[in-house]
Amino acid sequence: MASDPLSTTLSALADPTRRAILARLALGEASVSELAEPFEMSLPAVSKHLKVLQRAGLIQRSRSAQWRPCRLDAGPLRDVAGWLEGYRRFWEASLDRLDAYLQQLQQGDPDAPKS
Repeated sequence: MASDPLSTTLSALADPTRRAILARLALGEASVSELAEPFEMSLPAVSKHLKVLQRAGLIQRSRSAQWRPCRLDAGPLRDVAGWLEGYRRFWEASLDRLDAYLQQLQQGDPDAPKS
């Protein structure tokens, strides 16, 4: 099992079913049976996915009489976004350099590197 919070979050996000559950919870609270509706799996299987999301801190579960709603806790996603931010800057800088190079080629710049 992952040892640091970022690894735990990324591990939870690695499964498409868990990502779909989070997308549904972004719309509001839902019960386990409501979350299970779009999937062809048993309630216990969905509950296992929810436990992974809960351990990662991505959802919170509460109890209200017989209803046990789940809700999104997006805090860990902020950490993932922060980690990815450095890579976004890398790709933007790479694309800016490519754009400048293409503009040089289109303008017929004799100093543009030849491939």
